Amino acid sequence: MLSNAELERWHCSLGLSAEARVLVDQIRNSQPVRAVQGFKSVHGRYPSRKMGVTIQFESHKNELAFIKEYEHDEDVLEYYDQPSIIKLDYESASGRRLGVLHTPDFFVLRTYTAGWEECKLEDQLLNLLSKSPSRYSLDAESKWRCAPGEEYAQPYGLYYHIRSSKEINWAFQRSVEFLEDYFRNSSRAVAKDTRLSLIQQVVDTPGITLADLFERTGGAASRDDVFMLIATGELYVDLYRVPLLEADRVQVFPDKDTALAYATLTRSTPDSNVTQSLYVDLTAGTYIQLDNKRWKIAYVGETAVGLLGEGQTFTEIPINVFEKLVKENRITGVAAKTSSNIHPVAMSLFAQADRHMYAEANRRYRIISAYTNKDSLPAGEEISDRTVRRLRANFNRAQDAYGIGYLGLFPKRRSGNAGDKLPPATRTLITEFIETHYETNKQQSKSAVYGAFRLACEQRGVLPASYKTFWKAINSRSLHEQVVKRKGTKAAYKFKEFYWELTPTTPQHGERPFQIVHIDHTELDEELVCSLTGQKLGRSWLTTALDACSRRCLALSLTYDRPSYRSCMMILRELVRRFSRFPQTIVVDGGKEFSDTYFETLLARYECTKKTRPPSQSRFGSVGERFFGTTNTRFIYNLQGNTQVTRNVREITKAVNPKEHAIWTLEKIYLYLCEWAYEVYDTIEHPALGECPCDAFARGMLNAGERTHRLIPYDDEFRILSFPTTPRTTAKVYPGRGVKVNYIYYWSEAFRHPEVEGTRVSVRYDPFNIGTAFAYARGHWAECQSEKYLTLRDHSERELMLAANELRRRQTRHSQRFNITATRLARFLESIESEEVLLRQRLLDRATRNVLALAGSSLQQQMLETVAEPTILPADSFNTSEQSHSSPTRESHPTQNLETYGEF
Repeated sequence: MLSNAELERWHCSLGLSAEARVLVDQIRNSQPVRAVQGFKSVHGRYPSRKMGVTIQFESHKNELAFIKEYEHDEDVLEYYDQPSIIKLDYESASGRRLGVLHTPDFFVLRTYTAGWEECKLEDQLLNLLSKSPSRYSLDAESKWRCAPGEEYAQPYGLYYHIRSSKEINWAFQRSVEFLEDYFRNSSRAVAKDTRLSLIQQVVDTPGITLADLFERTGGAASRDDVFMLIATGELYVDLYRVPLLEADRVQVFPDKDTALAYATLTRSTPDSNVTQSLYVDLTAGTYIQLDNKRWKIAYVGETAVGLLGEGQTFTEIPINVFEKLVKENRITGVAAKTSSNIHPVAMSLFAQADRHMYAEANRRYRIISAYTNKDSLPAGEEISDRTVRRLRANFNRAQDAYGIGYLGLFPKRRSGNAGDKLPPATRTLITEFIETHYETNKQQSKSAVYGAFRLACEQRGVLPASYKTFWKAINSRSLHEQVVKRKGTKAAYKFKEFYWELTPTTPQHGERPFQIVHIDHTELDEELVCSLTGQKLGRSWLTTALDACSRRCLALSLTYDRPSYRSCMMILRELVRRFSRFPQTIVVDGGKEFSDTYFETLLARYECTKKTRPPSQSRFGSVGERFFGTTNTRFIYNLQGNTQVTRNVREITKAVNPKEHAIWTLEKIYLYLCEWAYEVYDTIEHPALGECPCDAFARGMLNAGERTHRLIPYDDEFRILSFPTTPRTTAKVYPGRGVKVNYIYYWSEAFRHPEVEGTRVSVRYDPFNIGTAFAYARGHWAECQSEKYLTLRDHSERELMLAANELRRRQTRHSQRFNITATRLARFLESIESEEVLLRQRLLDRATRNVLALAGSSLQQQMLETVAEPTILPADSFNTSEQSHSSPTRESHPTQNLETYGEF
């Protein structure tokens, strides 16, 4: 960001008025005027290196793309999301004068100008053009304009621009996203000898492909070294041309000037003798070469390609065969001899014909060719001279009319009147009753609506249609739209058309491991019991982190608590513990726990982009949903006490009630879930990948680089940063008392220093042990103990909240002022009467702490330190540091011989 001196020089260079300066300063010093919400699109926050804060975006295929453009555009000095509310005055399409309050997406400070920029999808702009022609328009250069916005910005000497999604260069977007880790840690040094070797290799061979560079320097330099030099600009690649992962097409140059000179030299070298194209253009009207003969592509169908040769010879090649011939270089592209295209009527006839028409036309063409060349007819063909003359006449007429005689050999379509037989009044009445009676939230049946329709026909004197015709008219309408009108959007979601991405944007599942990670929760379909008392504790919540590219389960956690910020922190800690890495992008749903300050602060600290899926659209989270489905159907449903029978609650009896058959504990099921996810599921071939997640993960890491400079040590600093803090994030150090966190005072010897006393320090606390907190004093995190440490240790924050609420509830009966202090809380936690309130929570927290302890040891050690059969055990049975048990037998193992559930 600009310093005060730089900002002043920028103001002077633009000659902004006093009003404009005040406006710019106000935008720079204010928070976004609103929080974005993506009801139909993926929205989120991007950690900006240029701005030093997280930037909001409403669409990851639109606003986020422009954010990345701002990040890497040297002309952009600063940019601010949701900067201000401005008023646009314009006339509606009906001529009514409107004054609309509008919040542009960004306010951008550029080197020589500044202004508001609104990002819109191209299709959306085309619709708005007809609805609001006074607000949106296209100029002579096909650029989108907003006249009311420009009128608002003009008095300030600023601009207002409409940015269309059509401007986005997706090759650049994919490349900068791929290099994100290297941009964020460009201080990683490449060894001097390696650096010089790579640069010399490119200097000697300018324009070398990235794949060749990898091959030539494979033993001397890693891919991380190459990508780092590209990110720092020591090697030049045109990121706007080809995505970096397409290494065989990416050209590498020593610098930008060399690349421009090389491109100019290539364009200026004529070669009139070369007619072969670099690629085969599979478009009707273009030419190809097959078996040393020139063919013209007549049409491109779903299953075959039609070709016209010299002398109007026609042939049809299946798509898969055509692609194979291209790969074998037997089909090549050639320059067209003429710029004329196929007649539009001919194109229409080719498009409407089916394979049976082509077969009949080919048979007729062989017949007239045989008569013309005086050859014998094909075997089994007996054709009269009159038929031959008719076929030749049809061929000649089509040749004169369209330039393609072959069209005259198509058989005529079935004749007859295919028009609508119903009177227009009847058809209108059918449509009216479907829209006003059937497609409503009243959800009338077809027969009931048809009865009302017949009555209306009698009253209006209209010829009624049959019931079969009526329900055919209903079924011919969009099923998704019908269900939306009858049952709502949630019920209609399963009938909604899948989103087919027909334009090349960023891949929806990423291009490498750790690029996109999905985090989600589900309530496990298994009733559990306490390992200490055998008490039924209910169902637990499973939280997973799944790599979208490889479909690998990177981490999982299990707890009795409903999803909260604690679940989010636990899964991120487990992810870093296992891989020492943080995802580049995390995809979550709209749950409150994912909007928690603690969670978002941790993501911003490690420069992770958060994307939030739109509500009630599960397809955006298909990676996680399919893993949950596989885990349930192939693992959990094979265990005693699973709850699949509860889907039909009225059919449950005590004999089959899962609560009566529960024998699994949280600790035991966590161990087997880990083995299922990390060893079994990880090594089974995934139907969407054609390989197992483990192999896909290893291949992705090899191709994209190890990125060791982004490793995060799982140390005390990270663990403390993953702990929550208070709403104010800091606490005052009181002499002799320490800091107060959640009603409780904590003390550390570091507070005795004169520089610390009386100051505010950052604080963190362990949600599963409120006896301990942490404070950042004198350059390090100091561990602090509560004044009631012996009583509060090993009690969770959840217990503290329950105790505080219970104390408040009791005190309100006496209408007296009541302050919750550590002493009162400690006494309450020790009292006998609190047992009914806190006993269950203590059992739940104890099981969770056992799971956290198990997560730190190896899976093999965990299995050796637990019993083979799931039984109710005493408390010390899960003390892994003191006691070990025999390994479970492979015959009885619950994760053996399991198949995967069908996945996207």
